[in-house]
Amino acid sequence: MSSARPHRTRIKICGLTREADVDAAVDAGADAIGFVLYPKSPRFVTPARAAELARRLPPFVTPVLLFVNEVATHIEAACDRVAGAVLQFHGDESAADCLTAANATGRPFLRAARIPAPPANAPDLASFARDFSAAQAILLDAHVDGFGGGGKTFDWSCLPPHIPAHLVLSGGLTPANVGSGIAALRGRGFSLAVDVSSGVEADGPDGKPRKGIKDADKIRQFIAAVRQADASR
Repeated sequence: MSSARPHRTRIKICGLTREADVDAAVDAGADAIGFVLYPKSPRFVTPARAAELARRLPPFVTPVLLFVNEVATHIEAACDRVAGAVLQFHGDESAADCLTAANATGRPFLRAARIPAPPANAPDLASFARDFSAAQAILLDAHVDGFGGGGKTFDWSCLPPHIPAHLVLSGGLTPANVGSGIAALRGRGFSLAVDVSSGVEADGPDGKPRKGIKDADKIRQFIAAVRQADASR
């Protein structure tokens, strides 16, 4: 019998704007719920609204507040409203910026690394992880115009075999591809989590995701796919 400890991939559902979607994510088994506090995002919620939604979370489900180049006073004010939140920085924040905010609020933080499409050079993720060694994890997302996540995948094979950090795979994940993403990144960092937004959104009349409106069935399917990937390790 193998003595290796089975790995449980943690799951964050991001970009929530409605009570029903928060409840659906919690009921399905999500570990973290993300609220986008970037005003230019179609999934934007105010700090007051994030606080309302976060109050629905039971113990051990973590709220995450996503910021993009936000001023320190606004970050601190948002943290005052949302107890126990983790910070996620998705803009041009330096390591010093992130650490200053973390120290001022007493909250851990995630730092997004934006991976460009070939033939652009991928960032040196080992150096990036060392620069942001104070981060709880490095979130890997596709580089798109603008900030805050674009629902696009990137070439998972371009990543180095080892990144000295806990990793969160993001960018265009769906119930159909998350298992492949987990298999591709498993073992490349200290641990692996996944983060989904557009991949569990409800379809609009045009067949495109309704940004900020989640589909409870897709959330359940996504989490089931992650659990299946964990079981098949």
